[in-house]
Amino acid sequence: MPDLTIGRLRGGFCVIWYDAGKRRRHQLAALTRKEAEAEAVAVYREKTFSATRATAPTVADMWDLYRADLDDRPTGKTMDYTGKAILPFFGQYLPADIDKPRCVEYADHRVKQGKSQGTVWTELGHLQSALNYAAKTLRLIDRAPHIWRPRKPETDKRILDAGECRKLIDGAHDPHIRLALIMLLGTAARVGAILDLTWDRVDFDRNAVNLRLPDAQTRKGRAIVPMNSGVRAALSTAYHAALSDHVVEYAGGPVRSIRKGVAGAIERSGIGHVTIHELRHTAAVHMLAAGIPIEKVAQTLGHSNVSVTYRSYGRYLPEHMQDAVDVLNFAAAKSVQ
Repeated sequence: MPDLTIGRLRGGFCVIWYDAGKRRRHQLAALTRKEAEAEAVAVYREKTFSATRATAPTVADMWDLYRADLDDRPTGKTMDYTGKAILPFFGQYLPADIDKPRCVEYADHRVKQGKSQGTVWTELGHLQSALNYAAKTLRLIDRAPHIWRPRKPETDKRILDAGECRKLIDGAHDPHIRLALIMLLGTAARVGAILDLTWDRVDFDRNAVNLRLPDAQTRKGRAIVPMNSGVRAALSTAYHAALSDHVVEYAGGPVRSIRKGVAGAIERSGIGHVTIHELRHTAAVHMLAAGIPIEKVAQTLGHSNVSVTYRSYGRYLPEHMQDAVDVLNFAAAKSVQ
């Protein structure tokens, strides 16, 4: 596609391009320059592309197909929000029209709107996933373009010590919040996995909890984990009082969110600010600190690759490299005569 220039025409915007050395110009309906840049691609495609290419699916088409395939999975629900930013900017493009400069422009635009680098990283990641789906699953395009993304920011995570974990659990007044906290800290699961858990996936005979959903309904990895004594006791108590199929229930039905209840437990515990997801990080770091092999930690977390576990948690445990740097202690080495 040739370079398109946005110009002014009759008090509005126009798109300008050159075809075989001849200057072409077309009036746009856009009211702002940003809208004009997106409309320009559609106008150029309509005026100059072949009938086959003119009817080719756009990014918006592929996004909608991927979103429909995800249905009510957590990623799909998140895409309802990220799509509000991605689609106005990229929706009218064909995949082949997306390159690094356009992605960089999007990132700059979002940062100027006050969005964090992490938010931009997530939004462009969803764009990449939608195009990958169109190429690999639907075969609507030969290949998905590489979507440039800014570096994923490193975030400092709050890791609770054992005493703080006990205070947090004791700070929960409602039984379903207490159970959820015990499960979160005792299985290292994500909150969605705990709220999705039903009693048919709790096996007291084998002492195991199956956090996985049928038909891979979430792209996030989930595991089958054994129960420790605290988790087993909490589950046994809840099982005998259960009024529904869901393990974490309230008023005889499933719980959609525990944020308010956990916030209350945090306040009463006096441990300071911590997020629900940081409870998963807390569990992971405690396992590693106790010397549990990282392969077992990765399996407990539901990571598909141990490298993911290393990348996420290695920086919290510099002590596991102590023997390596001890070899380099030349200053303390005695000279050999």
